[in-house]
Amino acid sequence: MPSQKKRRRRWYGEGPLHLVLMLGSFALTAYAGLRLLAGEQWPLVIVWFVGAALLHDLVLLPLYALADRAVRRGTAATDRHRAWTLYVRVPAALSGLLLLVWFPLIAGAGSGSTAHYESVTGLPGDVFLSRWLLVTAGLFALSALWLLCRTVQPRLPGISRRRRSATKQRPADGR
Repeated sequence: MPSQKKRRRRWYGEGPLHLVLMLGSFALTAYAGLRLLAGEQWPLVIVWFVGAALLHDLVLLPLYALADRAVRRGTAATDRHRAWTLYVRVPAALSGLLLLVWFPLIAGAGSGSTAHYESVTGLPGDVFLSRWLLVTAGLFALSALWLLCRTVQPRLPGISRRRRSATKQRPADGR
């Protein structure tokens, strides 16, 4: 029995649950792709995917790499400040992703996209900019709160002593 597990692990590299989840993910992706390409606007879908890949690789990736470099350079004074850049990166990346996905409705790019959205969903399409700004503010506020919780540690005397004493009792070779 262990040899069968080893063969399966050698063949795939992960456990059976990972394989089932990956197959389910590919099946869901294939279903969504077939549904997208089944409509009469399938050439526009293909153009959108190719355009999104080119826009990302040729325009957006260099832009956010430069922005990340600027943030790192601005906080390069200490290692502690360098660790804080993640608290800017994550909400900025999530906000950028939301902007990229919902850009036509956020920008109000022509009343055609808003009118189409409203006709399909029955929901108002002119609220996306304010909602995106609120979500972005919420992401940065949550990140700032997380940073505050991580930096302002409770000054309970027993906690820090226990951590120090536990590391002192641990052997040097990590066992």
